[in-house]
Amino acid sequence: MRMSKKQIGLLTAAGVPILLLLLFFLLRRRPGAVDSWVKYILTPLAQALGRLWSVVPFSVGELITVCFLLWGLLHLVFTVVQGVRRRSWEPVMWRLAALLTVVLWIGALLCWMWQAVYYAPTFTEQSGMEVASYSMEELAQVTEYFARKAAEYSLLMERDESGSFVGDRTEYMATAVEIYQSLEEEFPFLVMEAVRAKPIFFSRFQSKLGFTGMYFPFTGEANVNVDFPISLFPATIAHEMAHQRMVASEMEANFIAIAACTSGGDEVFLYSGYLLGLIQLCNALYPEAPQRWYGIVEEYFTPELSRDWNENSAYWAQLESKLEDAAEQVYDTYLKSNDQELGINSYGACVDLLVAYYGPRILGKE
Repeated sequence: MRMSKKQIGLLTAAGVPILLLLLFFLLRRRPGAVDSWVKYILTPLAQALGRLWSVVPFSVGELITVCFLLWGLLHLVFTVVQGVRRRSWEPVMWRLAALLTVVLWIGALLCWMWQAVYYAPTFTEQSGMEVASYSMEELAQVTEYFARKAAEYSLLMERDESGSFVGDRTEYMATAVEIYQSLEEEFPFLVMEAVRAKPIFFSRFQSKLGFTGMYFPFTGEANVNVDFPISLFPATIAHEMAHQRMVASEMEANFIAIAACTSGGDEVFLYSGYLLGLIQLCNALYPEAPQRWYGIVEEYFTPELSRDWNENSAYWAQLESKLEDAAEQVYDTYLKSNDQELGINSYGACVDLLVAYYGPRILGKE
């Protein structure tokens, strides 16, 4: 059967991303090549895209995602209807091939515009930080420090009559562009011209999937869920902004967010950073030394800190579902496919970095 020019063009269009994917899988194990790509091409490109789309107040990445999903659904429906009406499945196969070609292009671009970062030098490697094993006592003391600081700043937050933390998310997204200044002095490779994070329109749906934000590599945007309790919102902005700085690991992005928030002078970000760090540390301490954890809670937790902790826990508990479990499993598989051995659990592994970074500064002090 002779193919038309359109069909030949479609096969050619499908062949290019396949070649790009093969090239990626061949080069991803070559540290020098990947490092050069990320440092000299991808990073400037991603940050330029971020600046370009920063003039738009809404998330372009979210709009692109929604439009693609709607187009894909309509394309499939029209394809099936066309096949039934014509009683010929050859055109259906070619239309499905067109959809597959688009998916191949997205996959190839995702590999080169984001997944490559997983194979470049990590934050830990670039910073020279030594992450070693630590004792339970060291973990407990760092946890106490974070509890003390979180409790201190919890008293300074604006609250409503019921005691709940209230604030302006738009203001926090504007303030966040300055939050990395101190950390950039310590780690110059994190320097970039910061742009504002974007609110996610379908934030409630994001929460149902179990996510608080999303970095969109095709536009360089840091997108943030605006539905969950506000106490962790500033730290979440900092987390997504870490991804803009080509930090792929969720473990490292969490640590960098905490370090950025707690190194600045903004009280709201200080509180949010200490609270996020406290949650991470407590998740590590409680299974190993529950009595020590209860002692920290009893000694340091203020009513305000406890309220923020409980409101955050209650929010996520009410949204637990099979949909969230499925989304987490997909993301876990995605992370592990990119050599992130801990998968989605890498969020909790930032404790190693927290103890390594804060431990020497606070142990034996205060």
